[in-house]
Amino acid sequence: MRTIVDLPDAEREQLDALCRQRGLSRAEALRQASRLWRDRPLDSLELQQALRQEWSER
Repeated sequence: MRTIVDLPDAEREQLDALCRQRGLSRAEALRQASRLWRDRPLDSLELQQALRQEWSER
């Protein structure tokens, strides 16, 4: 399946730098990120709560 992802220029530049560093295509980098996100042990609400907890600890 193909999809289109719109990224702001700054984020695209960061993605491109990461891809050059790791020798990956953009598509492969996004596939890996998607797999990592899917395999997270937290659901979205738990993740939100964990992130907010981090913010309150600072």
